[in-house]
Amino acid sequence: MQTAQLTWHVRRNAVAYLALLPMAAIVVFAYLGTMAWSIRLSFSSSRLLPRNDFVGFAQYTELFGTSRWLTSLENFAFIAVFFLAICFVLGTLLAIFIDQNVRAEGLFRTAFLYPYAMSMVVTGLMWQWILNPDLGIERTMRDMGFSGFVLDWVVNSNTVLYAVVLATVWHGAGLVMALLLAGLRGIDTDLWKATRIDGIPAWRVYAFIILPILRPMIVTSLVLLSISIVKMYDLIVAMTNGGPGNASEVPAKFIMDNLFERANIGLATAASTTMLVTVLLIIAPVLYSQYLGKKGSSA
Repeated sequence: MQTAQLTWHVRRNAVAYLALLPMAAIVVFAYLGTMAWSIRLSFSSSRLLPRNDFVGFAQYTELFGTSRWLTSLENFAFIAVFFLAICFVLGTLLAIFIDQNVRAEGLFRTAFLYPYAMSMVVTGLMWQWILNPDLGIERTMRDMGFSGFVLDWVVNSNTVLYAVVLATVWHGAGLVMALLLAGLRGIDTDLWKATRIDGIPAWRVYAFIILPILRPMIVTSLVLLSISIVKMYDLIVAMTNGGPGNASEVPAKFIMDNLFERANIGLATAASTTMLVTVLLIIAPVLYSQYLGKKGSSA
């Protein structure tokens, strides 16, 4: 009986399955295939051209003995922690603000979300100009007579990461706002009425009732922002080019530099494989608990 139902289902949806074949082929061969090939190259001695030899973990040993790579990991952790935390808090506050039926809601919503529509290159160039001592705010303030004003974040190795965090938060907070606002608009009004009758403070309602309800939107926003941080390359190149020195170096730039400028395919693929494993170790438990875990418990 089950075989007959399966056969009927396949025949009924045969056209749909055929339409999906090109996309499935792209995913399997172009995406998963190149990923597997990159992992294989990380265990070879490939330099300018790929080699089919096997050198074990030699590339990984060299990778974690490279100070530039270790610096990029430290910078990545710093940017990721501050970026995700500030984006979530700021995006949540913006969503709550707009959800109060404020005047010119459409204008506020567009203004807050507009930075996310801009490319990372444009964002990096814009903030590079704003924070450049010779072009931006510092130059403007000095021309106005404030000769002692200093805002040299992009050229100061001690503050350049704060400048990067500022630019990324400006770019990504609108995404969190949009996702959480959509979730807030789906909250039943009877819930708000009940909390008002019970006299529960608004901050407790948001912290212990509303945010748990919005958990799927929160997870989605954090995953999207995490992916943007992992592949952050264009913003860094446009804004600081990894400088001053290696003060704003990130893993994506390290990988691209070794792949195209330093002609070290083995080291670049080892770095990319390390980042892939790191992302999977972080995201996989979150996705499992959010989606697969619920299915298992409901069953």
